[in-house]
This record gives sequence, C-alpha cells and structure tokens, in this order.
Amino acid sequence: MGKYAIGLDNGGTIIKAAIFDMTGKEHGVATESTKLLTPRPGHTERDMEELWLQNCACIKAVLKETKVSPDDIIGVAVCGHGKGLYLWGKDDKPAYNGIISTDNRAWQYPEKWKKDGTFDKLYPRLCQQVMASQQASLLAWMKDHERAVYDNIKWVFPVKDYIRYKLTGEAFCEATDISGSSLMNVRDARFDKDLLETFGIGEVYDMLTPLRYSADHCGSITKEAANLTGLKEGTPVAGGMFDIDACAIAMAVTEPEHMCTITGTWSINEFISKSPITGTAIAMNSLYAIPGYYLIEECSATGVGNLEWMLKNISSGSSYNDINKMVGSVDPSDCEVYYLPFLFASNTHHLAKASFIGLTSFHETKHMIRAVFEGAAFSAKTHIDKLLSVRARPQTLRMAGGAVNSDLWIGIFADVLDLPIETVSGVSELGALGAAMSAAVAAGVYKDYTEAAKAMVRIDTPILPNPEKVNIYKRKYEKYTSICNALNTVWDSFEV
Repeated sequence: MGKYAIGLDNGGTIIKAAIFDMTGKEHGVATESTKLLTPRPGHTERDMEELWLQNCACIKAVLKETKVSPDDIIGVAVCGHGKGLYLWGKDDKPAYNGIISTDNRAWQYPEKWKKDGTFDKLYPRLCQQVMASQQASLLAWMKDHERAVYDNIKWVFPVKDYIRYKLTGEAFCEATDISGSSLMNVRDARFDKDLLETFGIGEVYDMLTPLRYSADHCGSITKEAANLTGLKEGTPVAGGMFDIDACAIAMAVTEPEHMCTITGTWSINEFISKSPITGTAIAMNSLYAIPGYYLIEECSATGVGNLEWMLKNISSGSSYNDINKMVGSVDPSDCEVYYLPFLFASNTHHLAKASFIGLTSFHETKHMIRAVFEGAAFSAKTHIDKLLSVRARPQTLRMAGGAVNSDLWIGIFADVLDLPIETVSGVSELGALGAAMSAAVAAGVYKDYTEAAKAMVRIDTPILPNPEKVNIYKRKYEKYTSICNALNTVWDSFEV
C-alpha cells in the first residue's frame, strides 16, 4: 500500500482535486466549475454552497478515477485564490455570495485611504499596497453598502479557509492567505485591532479565526464531509496555503535567489526574502509557507483570463494546439497590434480597461490572439522589472499557470523578459501539488518544504530567449508602455 495526499485547488471559477504519491507523481486530476455571477459591473461572485459541493464532487471523482483507497490518503490540504471574501454567518450559513479576487467593487476605498493618510499610517505594519479585491477593502464596502450582511458575519474567510472549515468543522485563518488581506500586521505576524479600527472596520477583529500555518494540523475530515467526498472520516487536514505560495512551493522556490512567475487568471510574480521589502515600488509582502520567509510579490489580474475571454467571444479556436498554430503563423515583427490585458483589473490605472490598439482591416484573429499572448507577457514584465529593482537578476525564471500549456507562450515570455524559463516536469496541477506537499509535511513524511521539494519536484530543461526576438520585444514593450501611459490620461472619465 502506498501513501498519497490530496491537494485541492480553488481558483476563481475552476476547482481541481489531484492525488499525488510521496515522490510527487500525479496519479489523477478531477475538475469542476462554479457559475460566475456578475450582478453588477465590477462585481464577480460565486455561490458558496455550490462551491463546497463542487469541491466534494472533485474529491469523489479523483478517488474513483485513481482507485486509490481512502485508507491510503495520509492527508488533505487546500490552496486557493487569494484576496476575495467568503463570509460565514452567525446563523451558520454563508452570509453572502463568495467574492472572487477579480472583483473591483471596492476600488474607491484604497484610493480614499491613500488620499486621507490612512495608508501611510498603516503601511509600516501592512507591508503591502491595499487593493480593491482584498478583504480590508471589501469589508469596508460591505459595512457601507450591505450593513445587514456585515452585522451577520461570524467569520471572515479566504476561499481555502472556507473549504477547509467545511471539511473539518474547525475555523482557522492560515498565515499565507490572511497576510495578503490587509487585515493583518504582517511585520509582526499577528492580528492588530488598532489597524482594523484605523480602516474603520474594528468589528472585524472578532470575526477573525485563530492563526495557523500551512503545514499545521488543522482538523480532520468530519463524518458529513466523508459521506460527501468518499474520504475516510478522521483523515488529517493540513493548513494549506495561498495558491501563489502553493505554486512557488511546487516549483521548489525555497531560496531567495529563486524567482517565479505564475500566469493564470492573475499575473503573479514573486521571490522570497528573510525580511519584508518596504519603502519601494514593490506592492506586496506576505508571510511565506516556509516559516521565517516573506513572499515578495507583484501582481495584477492580467493573465490567462484575457485569452479565455478572447476564445469565448471572438475566436472559435479552443485547444492550445489550434491557438499555437494561429499565433505561430504571425511573426512578432509583423504584428503591430497591442493588447492591454485589463479585462478584470489593471497594473497601470485603477480604471483602465482592456483594449486592442492598432487594428486595421489587414489584421485577423491570429494577430489579435498573438497580441493577447504578448500583452500578458508585457504586463508580467511591468511587475518583474519592479522586483528586479530591489534584487539581483536571477539566472532563470520559473513559470507556472495556464500559460505553460503553450510552449510558444513560454517562449514569448522568455523573449520579452530576456530570461531562460523553467517549468515543472510531469505535473499538470502545480497548486494542487503544493497543497499536497503541505499535507505531506504535516503528516511527518518530510521534515520541511525544502526536503519535500527535493523528493517531489522535478524542474524541466529551460526554454531560452531568442536574441533576435529579444530585440524586437524590447522595442514593442516600449510602445506598449507608451500606449498605457497615454491612455492613463483618459481613464478617469470612465465608470467602473
């Protein structure tokens, strides 16, 4: 009998469950989705009960697919998108729809806090920029616009802490996630009532559950959860982690010299440090899954979601094989179409919108899709250049997310960034692997994440930049930034 761990990955609309053995081999994956609810422009939500049941369906399906006995599962852990808001009510029901990290309803709150000095006062403790999709902003919005909901809140959860609560019946805040919420004193790694009161949401202090870390034991599968999932009652559940930590752990980012980019719905760009990096252009410091480290992050919702929208609304092509053929038929020097990947949010202006620039009657769908590929890479470069302003350039960059399904897209990133790009071999679900690694460490199979990474992660041969294309993309990136800067003068006239 082998030992296996289940990693659950809760993205913005897609849920994945994967089973791994202790060498990191992926034995099976099951996927479900939840309906995206957009009741108003800028609002992105999902039904919390549907989300829970789809997680259960994923676990049951992957157990059935792999024929792994529930007796051989040593542990379960969940990762999930950061930011967003999942509220549990005093009536022991969801208090509201789950709010996804692409939500922009609360954009005015970070703006207000910057103007009135609140942000400057709190930054030494927050160690991060405040974003519209973070829990602090959303809770302030909820207090002002949905007071009955706000008054009914029992617990404030990120998505994965909500799912873990449903699995175990025990409520905890796990450190990697909650430290990216602007609800926490990140400098001192603790909750801080004065900080919350300064935001005008002091009541939230009593809505925060006890703090735990990613490899901590955080309860066991309940009888009800066992019936719904097929897992054995009493199976241990680890703390799990923010999905950007999970992907970094699954890419063996265990030392400060490592650096990675994750291009999923969000463009996440990060490295780890023994201390927070503040007083710079860097947007985010949070607590990393490896104790004693901070995760230094630059991010925006400017990733693969743009391609998914493009394929749904403009192009009939659906497989990466079809898309690669289309994009590969256009030379980058022959495509003067630029795409600003701001469907959900922007890293240039808080009201910037997605835009194609330079279209003529000559251009076809293939030019537009190439522009989407390049726009996502340009957006990542905006973030990575900020990270490189405070650290040495890495020898290679590790990459994960939906973009790694296309070698051509990886190649574009290599050329735009002028860096060799490494990916992980043999695993389709890196977030789930990182979560499974936390279950393995929690179970004592490995003493820490460094040991787990050596046993469970295999890095592929890097894709190298093409010197000719590096020069082409240097020119194109300059034009991309000029376009962004020019349009920043008009976005204020747009509504959310």
